[in-house]
Amino acid sequence: MTLRSILIADDEESIRHVLTVLLQDRGYEVRAVSDGEEALRELSARDYDALVTDVRMPKIDGLELVRSAQQTSPDTTIIVMSAYGSHELAIEAMKAGAYDYLGKPFHPDEVLLVLRKAEERERLRQENLRLRREIAAARGSAQLIAEGPAMKEVMRVVQKVAPTPTTVLIEGESGSGKEVVARALHELSPRAERPFVAVNCGAIPETLIESELFGHAKGAFTDARTAKRGLFEEADGGTLLLDEIGELPLPVQPSLLRVLQEGEVRRVGDSRTARVDVRVLAATNKDLSSLVGAGRFREDLYYRLNVVQLRLPPLRERVEEIPALATRFLERHAARLGLPPRQLSAAAEELLQRYRWPGNVRELENALERALVLSEDEEIQPDALPEAVQSAAAKSADPLPEALDPDDLSIKRAARGLEAGLIKRALERTGGNRTKAAELLELSPRALLYKIREYGLE
Repeated sequence: MTLRSILIADDEESIRHVLTVLLQDRGYEVRAVSDGEEALRELSARDYDALVTDVRMPKIDGLELVRSAQQTSPDTTIIVMSAYGSHELAIEAMKAGAYDYLGKPFHPDEVLLVLRKAEERERLRQENLRLRREIAAARGSAQLIAEGPAMKEVMRVVQKVAPTPTTVLIEGESGSGKEVVARALHELSPRAERPFVAVNCGAIPETLIESELFGHAKGAFTDARTAKRGLFEEADGGTLLLDEIGELPLPVQPSLLRVLQEGEVRRVGDSRTARVDVRVLAATNKDLSSLVGAGRFREDLYYRLNVVQLRLPPLRERVEEIPALATRFLERHAARLGLPPRQLSAAAEELLQRYRWPGNVRELENALERALVLSEDEEIQPDALPEAVQSAAAKSADPLPEALDPDDLSIKRAARGLEAGLIKRALERTGGNRTKAAELLELSPRALLYKIREYGLE
């Protein structure tokens, strides 16, 4: 990677002139300023690939400039210059984040050599970052099973949104995989190497949640013997998942809104604020818009969280993914428990696809861990599955035989019974989703609605 734009900060006009001419002759875009304050204004106004600064300057010295530049422009490569007797300051500047230093007076070739080394380091850093993102992308994609159209759409949105800092609201029933989606959003983002912190807003007492999220100062309340960082500070540079956000107490919601809008947290009992760089994801199994209407959730916070909305379908609406999920869970738990790997028998797989899974993916995983422990055969048989799966699946095994009266030989009535049975089966298979049921039955949605009413299946 080439460092094209360079900012020079030095109070000696001759140094600024020499460096400007030297670097412009080599094709660099150069801007030169005479003190640290002006340099910081430049770094705030635009991006520079490199900053070359003296360590001794009026107003703001080079050491303070390095520290401030690390906050203002963390991707800028910093090189410090020091005259005789200032080497200790130069070393301090490198500890603060500078890449290298030049001793004054310097030879032009020394300057160019340091810049070439910086360019090579930046090239390696970018290549390393690219490889890490590819690995994270593969890992994140592998966590999501997307066999059906609904989950394929979820995966498409995840891949599109993940590289951005956009806030995402993930909706879905308990156990449907909301945290898995949140982790995929984190692992596919530039923040993948930074912390991923998840907190269940409904699991923390109302009196403690503000302190957990934002931290507290020493002496803020009776038991606050020491200062404590909150989860926002723990997640700085990374991602914070606010799970079950609908359970967040109303008095705490303004503080969360302020963090989202200002990027600052204030610990309980502290008058100071601290900057945080956190990508916020929120998850809920409730209808937040209904909570807004009931006055239990702030409308402005709802719209601030709901920038991108992802709805996870329950497992009963994506039965085509059960075999792939089952394979993954069996492999994972066999390795964890030190058991030989096992596969599902065809009969067991059919039972899994018939059951409605009120606990969603989490219930499926628990059922398969149980079956893995109890099974002695190479294949998992139906009798190793939980009783609820066996009995419920047997009850809804097939509505078609019930539709036929063995004493009634009317073809018309038999056809109507079979048609009603097929519609009932399709509605059960899709969890009541009429659009998907119409696709399975190869009917138009309007025709299906008519037949549902005709057969009293509403």
